[in-house]
Amino acid sequence: MVLLIRATLVQAFNIPSASMQPTLLIGDFILVNKLVYRVSEPRKGDIVVFKYPVNPSLDYIKRIIAGPGDTVEFVEFRDEKAGIKVYKVLVNGREYRLRYVGLRNFSGRFYYEFEETVPVNGKEIRHRVWFSAYPVKVAGMDSGSGVECLEEKDGLCTKFVVPAGSYFVMGDNRDNSEDSRFWGFVPRENIVGKAFVIYFSGEVPPLTPKDVNFLTGFRQLFLALLHPRPERIGRFIIY
Repeated sequence: MVLLIRATLVQAFNIPSASMQPTLLIGDFILVNKLVYRVSEPRKGDIVVFKYPVNPSLDYIKRIIAGPGDTVEFVEFRDEKAGIKVYKVLVNGREYRLRYVGLRNFSGRFYYEFEETVPVNGKEIRHRVWFSAYPVKVAGMDSGSGVECLEEKDGLCTKFVVPAGSYFVMGDNRDNSEDSRFWGFVPRENIVGKAFVIYFSGEVPPLTPKDVNFLTGFRQLFLALLHPRPERIGRFIIY
């Protein structure tokens, strides 16, 4: 029964890196709905687990920013009140609005936290994103990723169209995420499912892809049990 459920309905994953902070923290243990995309298509704003296109043996988790046929554009954004310059995303000419929230400290590095608003089917999805307080701003796709570029700036493709059958994904920790900006689009068949709840959470060390093996998940869960974060347990991440 467990194998059947894991193969068709729900699968558990743990968050190994800071790429989805502040939405998902290192040491969050999540459940992913594998059935939902059998009956519907992924949509903008969804947090999805997928097979990493460069190495399908690895599972990645990011947020869908745009889908097949969408035109994506990166534009400079300056919050005049806070005196902060970052960038925002436009999809098919509609902006993902940014509202400054505050300065955050993570492991000795500072990040500007914004609330980002994603318009989806007449509704608005709001979530938090981080930008480095240092001059690291990756506002566009690496031209070496094979994207057909419509506009380019400083060696980055700042306007492009998502190919048919593919998705453009980004981490919520915008300056600390290896995502579509660097290696390209996610094919539809690579998407495993949609994250929907944090079933457990605890303080654990971060991991890199090289650290992942059969026992990694058990070790991380054991460490999380020793240092739990009760306030995050049972938190839903669906919209």
